[in-house]
Amino acid sequence: MPPRRRLAPADRRAQLLAVGAGLFAARPYDEVLMEDVAEAAGVSRALLYRHFATKRDLFVAIYQQVADQLLAKARFDPADTLEEQLTEGLDAHFAYFAENRNTVIAANRTLAGDRLVQTVIAGELDALRERVLDALDITEPGTRAAASQVIKSWLVFVQVLCVDWLMEETCTRTELRDVSLGALRGALAPLLDTPPGPAGTAARPPREGGRA
Repeated sequence: MPPRRRLAPADRRAQLLAVGAGLFAARPYDEVLMEDVAEAAGVSRALLYRHFATKRDLFVAIYQQVADQLLAKARFDPADTLEEQLTEGLDAHFAYFAENRNTVIAANRTLAGDRLVQTVIAGELDALRERVLDALDITEPGTRAAASQVIKSWLVFVQVLCVDWLMEETCTRTELRDVSLGALRGALAPLLDTPPGPAGTAARPPREGGRA
């Protein structure tokens, strides 16, 4: 074990998260032991357990940090087209998934039934849905509600597609992104005059009965 350095609690927590993230990325979830994390961080197991009571708690904290970082990269800048914004967000997610295959599989397969892990995933998907919905700039309530449902389903589709892709890479990352974008265009086409694309998006006038 390397010599232990005295760190402030916040700095120690950040160190443990970074060490844990590296181990979860390198190995399947079941092969990562808390003892391994403590040794790699140069701390005692007792100190590690003071910060994270269980391996699951450590993983949840790591995945929450990942979700926050990916949300920060999935920016939505009005100066860019929605297609450009979505492309940047998808590329950031796909890059992380490809570099941290074991972590993503653990969250979506190994811990698929874990309430806390799924809460982290659901929170990120909800935040992304709101960002995409706001970027569409739909003002008619019926159309906005319908588009919200479509975007939620699309995000789940992309999530499942990505995890399957990590298990067996049947296409390139660029093809994966293009399939994802094409799926959203097709799903929104019945609701919008111009689905997401380089030219932007415009909502149709409301249909009879208040629905667009």
